[in-house]
Amino acid sequence: MDNLSDTLKKLKITAVDRTEDSLEGCLDCLLQALAQNNMETSEKIQGSGILQLFASLLIPQSFCTAKVANIIAEVAKNEFMRIPCVDAGLISPLVQLLNSKDQEVLLQTGRALGNICYDSHSLQAQLINMGVIPTLVKLLGIHCQNAALTEMCLVAFGNLAELESSKEQFASTNIAEELVKLFKKQIEHDKREMIFEVLAPLAENDAIKLQLVEAGLVECLLEIVQEKVDSDKEDDIAELKTASDLMVLLLLGDESMQKLFEGGKGNVFQRVLSWIPSNNHQLQLAGALAIANFARNDGNCIHMVDNGIVEKLMDLLDRHVEDGNVTVQHAALSALRNLAIPVVNKAKMLSAGVTEAVLKFLKSEMPPVQFKLLGTLRMLIDAQAEAAEQLGKNVKLVERLVEWCEAKDHAGVMGESNRLLSALIRHSKSKDVIKTIVQSGGIKHLVTMATSEHVIMQNEALVALALIAALELGTAEKDLESAKLVQILHRLLADERSAPEIKYNSMVLICALIGSESLHKEVQDLAFLDVVSKLRSHENKSVAQQASLTEQRLTVES
Repeated sequence: MDNLSDTLKKLKITAVDRTEDSLEGCLDCLLQALAQNNMETSEKIQGSGILQLFASLLIPQSFCTAKVANIIAEVAKNEFMRIPCVDAGLISPLVQLLNSKDQEVLLQTGRALGNICYDSHSLQAQLINMGVIPTLVKLLGIHCQNAALTEMCLVAFGNLAELESSKEQFASTNIAEELVKLFKKQIEHDKREMIFEVLAPLAENDAIKLQLVEAGLVECLLEIVQEKVDSDKEDDIAELKTASDLMVLLLLGDESMQKLFEGGKGNVFQRVLSWIPSNNHQLQLAGALAIANFARNDGNCIHMVDNGIVEKLMDLLDRHVEDGNVTVQHAALSALRNLAIPVVNKAKMLSAGVTEAVLKFLKSEMPPVQFKLLGTLRMLIDAQAEAAEQLGKNVKLVERLVEWCEAKDHAGVMGESNRLLSALIRHSKSKDVIKTIVQSGGIKHLVTMATSEHVIMQNEALVALALIAALELGTAEKDLESAKLVQILHRLLADERSAPEIKYNSMVLICALIGSESLHKEVQDLAFLDVVSKLRSHENKSVAQQASLTEQRLTVES
């Protein structure tokens, strides 16, 4: 290594007087030393103060630029060298060199920048601000025949695309076109894999999703799926998964999704439909998720239900009832839930037997499946009195809901169970449903739901409780008492932060509760009149009117 010390001293001198042969000789020696022992050589370079000199050597059209960039790329492989490279002011001259015409300079410059900024979001953000993205996209277009340069660009894109701040810059370039063009030429799995790694983070941006669709990426993905679907090779299975996942991701953008739906006549939509009956779990999953994404507006939902999609999804669910694939169950239920949102679809889906298909998963122990199952049933019974009554009298279902209302570890499941309990009462307005819920111990959960932090859930609970009080007060009386409903209503009315509809429905409920002797006594003990009379001057007209009515009722009944 003594030679190395001599080389570094000599380099300091030649870097100033720029004697070509000596300078080149020194740089070759350094590269050789780095190849033999990178870390030790890097430490010596750092100690020698030579890094500061490199900035002045990084000039376009210089005979030694590529070698200097190569040395920087090699030393920056070591984490401890990255900050010294930044401190030596190397980033700016390196970025300038990305405009070079020399392919070797471009390659080594890209490597150097990549290694210096590796794993540092702040340095990568700095590069983005310096405008490297449009420059690299241009390079990819110009040098697409140069495999090493192409790879360098892809690695850079992969790193930069992870940053949110890069997406807008990427969207203003023709990156989609370049990547799709490149993708079409690739046969090797590894190369395609590299492009996929860039496409996935970029496709999270809606503008880029649309550009990728317009550049023809979907056709490439469908081709891969067709090629790989029957293969049992590990690489092919991985590629099938990546391609179908990316396809689903492209459908998450509203514009790209509508473009591919083409009124339900599109080739892409038809191909995705054919994945659902497939025997390949990955394709079943991607097909169901794609349908869930297509079902993000009413027009699409109505078209799909009229064209038999529900039966296909029910068949798929049927294949996964016993020890089925949880991700497929979750995806198929997501699709059914979205399809059930438009009013005109509800009756059609109910008569197709969707509730029966969904109820088969009541025994599932998987929270994601439970969550979607609950959401699907809640959508289906919305304003469908008969269906709500039928489900609300289903003791097994109601008992399971009451059990899930206590799923403290899974807030989503807990919230959806409460909402479905309330919905069964609100939409059926049935005494039998209320009795089933009382017998199963559901009342306390509806009372707790009235204290939710979400106004919509509070309101749903209060409306359901008002129906219970109006239709079956005698049956529910004890449960309402032990759940301390009257105290909760007092709190809601006294709290200035309560929304107007919460105050309104709390007073409606109070008026219904005084039909019970024991609850009436609680109302009198808590001096409700004081709280209610203050609300007569409430800015919301409905609240003020209901306060006057409630005050009259309380006064008469006292």
